[in-house]
Amino acid sequence: VQLVESGGGLVQPGGSLRLSCAASGFTVSRSVMSWYRQAPGKERELVAVITSADGSTNYANSVKGRFTISRDNPENTVYLQMNSLLPEDTAVYYCSATSLRVGVLWGQGTEVTVSS
Repeated sequence: VQLVESGGGLVQPGGSLRLSCAASGFTVSRSVMSWYRQAPGKERELVAVITSADGSTNYANSVKGRFTISRDNPENTVYLQMNSLLPEDTAVYYCSATSLRVGVLWGQGTEVTVSS
């Protein structure tokens, strides 16, 4: 079982990125899937969550209205669409899965840098 994130990179303020989290060995639609981030010198924080039952979503106040979490069940992949990016969004972004099947599983992270 594993999670593999991709899609990070360097983007200018106001730009957009889409992060992907490809799962293998378990089913994302049967798991609570989350995106976290950790900026340099700061603690890891929860950014967005999508539930297994009905696919409802929740967001940190700092990203609400700018970020969207979604999942593609046939692709067994979760996405984080990030719009109107700010320098303070710079961080390593991690995908996480929580379920009885996998316990708590983390990906390796993908780095996002927002800078002009």
